[in-house]
Amino acid sequence: MKINMKQWAQSITESDQRTAIPIMTHPGIEIIGKTVKDAVTDGTVHYQAVKALSEKFPGAAAVTVIMDLTVEAEAFGAKISFSDNEVPSVTERLVSDAESVQKLEVPSLSKGRISQYLAANRLIAENIAKPVFGGCIGPYSLAGRLFDMSEIMMAIYIEPHTIKDLLQKCTDFILSYCQGIKQQGANGIILAEPAAGLLSNDDCRQFSSIYVKQIVDKLQDENFMVVLHNCGNTGHCTDAMVYTGAAGFHFGNQIDMVNALAACPPEALVMGNLDPVSMFKMASAQEIYESTMRLLEATRSYRNFVISSGCDVPPHAPFENIDAFYRAINDYNTK
Repeated sequence: MKINMKQWAQSITESDQRTAIPIMTHPGIEIIGKTVKDAVTDGTVHYQAVKALSEKFPGAAAVTVIMDLTVEAEAFGAKISFSDNEVPSVTERLVSDAESVQKLEVPSLSKGRISQYLAANRLIAENIAKPVFGGCIGPYSLAGRLFDMSEIMMAIYIEPHTIKDLLQKCTDFILSYCQGIKQQGANGIILAEPAAGLLSNDDCRQFSSIYVKQIVDKLQDENFMVVLHNCGNTGHCTDAMVYTGAAGFHFGNQIDMVNALAACPPEALVMGNLDPVSMFKMASAQEIYESTMRLLEATRSYRNFVISSGCDVPPHAPFENIDAFYRAINDYNTK
């Protein structure tokens, strides 16, 4: 469904009502009786899970796909480990030096599970009458999965040119993938760059943000919004995130949300940041209700705030906790 996302975002910032967009798909998988492995390997199951969740919890202003940060690495040729009830993981590095990076080919969209994720985005966009945010990994986080996260932290200083070559290949593929998601009818993308939170602000800008900006500059328009997610940022690299020009920023639970809002442009949507594990999965319903209400009160003066989970809500979060989250928002908006 085509939506003017600039107008949609403006309608949020002009409203007196608080908007919620949690990054949440796993409860939907449980509603339809499927496994995580089913959903991350079959676009139809993925769509069915998102639709079921949207119907059970209609309070979200938009829907999101699964935050699976292995899809792009798999397309490059990385080995992936799957299990029924956990998100997939990369099991070993794919490149290790300048020669292997040079030989690395930017894959087509026919590789790995990319086609299943494109199908999921298409089905969701065709059948759910809300903005649809696809999901994609960020350039530095993808490079870290291909090169090994510990190794890349050293290599950006020892062999920066090699890492920049790798980052450009990652960026080229991510842009192609995101263009594919856009063509399926999605209204935006949540670009997940958590590994960049391990970097200083200057390094984050040099090894992440300038590449994210390439994607934003070519992809974002009035009908398609880029939301940059960095749950590793504790506040030290917000400036680098803002540099990208993304229309939205999504923060994890390690940051002070009021400080994050103060550091972001008032016209950008700023999202976060209830802990997906300690709150959505492990807390009591009363605890998440109270935490949600506290966050809404603390951010009252920022009209561009969108309340969300700090990251993807994990499998087996109790439905009563999700109910409590939405109940708090409704109570806040009606008092």
